[in-house]
Amino acid sequence: MEKKYDLNNLVEMKKAHPCGTNQFQIVRMGADIKIRCTNCDRTIMMPRRDFDKRLKKVII
Repeated sequence: MEKKYDLNNLVEMKKAHPCGTNQFQIVRMGADIKIRCTNCDRTIMMPRRDFDKRLKKVII
């Protein structure tokens, strides 16, 4: 099963950010994916493989 996501999608991750939310917006895609926390606007960059493992669902 392949999960479909694209730039600027809101996604829900399995683990919450330290600020308390688990919703992020995808801001950059490539070999690495950069996501921004919707609560505190901090960014996280991770390899696509790790992102696919940690993704729970695509919201929008």
